[in-house]
Amino acid sequence: MKRRAKVLAMVLCLSLFAAMAMGSGESASDSTKKDIVSSDGSSTTTTEETSDATAEKAEKVDVTIEEQVLVDQDGVKITATEYVTDSIWGDGIKLLIENDSDSDYTVGCDALIVNDYMITDLFVSEIAAGKKANETMYLSSSGLKAAGIDNVGKIEMYFHACNSDWDYIFKEAYSEIQTSAYANMDTTPNDAGMELYNENGVRIVGKTVDEGSFWGTAVLLYCENTSGKNVGISVDDMSINGFMMSPFFSTTVYDGKKSIDEITIFSSDLEENGIESIDEVELKFHIYNSDTYDTIADSDPITFSAK
Repeated sequence: MKRRAKVLAMVLCLSLFAAMAMGSGESASDSTKKDIVSSDGSSTTTTEETSDATAEKAEKVDVTIEEQVLVDQDGVKITATEYVTDSIWGDGIKLLIENDSDSDYTVGCDALIVNDYMITDLFVSEIAAGKKANETMYLSSSGLKAAGIDNVGKIEMYFHACNSDWDYIFKEAYSEIQTSAYANMDTTPNDAGMELYNENGVRIVGKTVDEGSFWGTAVLLYCENTSGKNVGISVDDMSINGFMMSPFFSTTVYDGKKSIDEITIFSSDLEENGIESIDEVELKFHIYNSDTYDTIADSDPITFSAK
């Protein structure tokens, strides 16, 4: 029964992951996406149009890695053996996981960072005592595309291992892989858009509003953290055209890293309030230390629209 439950959970996760990949604002048609502009209708671009830089991006190359041990701790050993590309799930790292301890463990990833961008992973593995497993940690293809990553040069991972009672034998075990594309890794920030917040070492840029997102409507944000600590960001008191919404948004950005994330507004919220066009958005950002959950800042109300 436990095995069947695990398989069912993985199938559900994979289905959700596929839906999110297909419904990402980056993959939607341009006709459903609008630029974020200030409430008076003027737009602000925070970089010199990065389209010039992105137009010069290097061609996608075949990426390889050298076999290397990522974690060897408390009887659990994780070895990266190969860089793979799957026609459905995209790029990934093939892992050999060995459990030489006397206990069964679940191994997962606390954070995955590619070319300094926080990227969603879909990885969990149950390893019985004395056993091994071959697994693949896939890098979200929609996340890579949103961040403008064509060639993966650096992969940072924070692993954990715990028993069935969720007692951790280790957490945040750090490892880094430099791929064959490391020397030519594109580090241009994908931060074109309207700057919504820039205080306390946290910068948030509104990029687009996608009215054709999988779940309804999505507000695409670029987030950058130079605060010296890992931060979490959530949204409070969000309204559209004066009507309160219940957005889905929470992200963690490690110190010195960046992310591209979506605020999701569900179709049902828009329909219940008769909203057919996103004319004005107002929200507050709640920023906190993701390790201690202490509040760093609560922003003043921020207003913008989509044109």
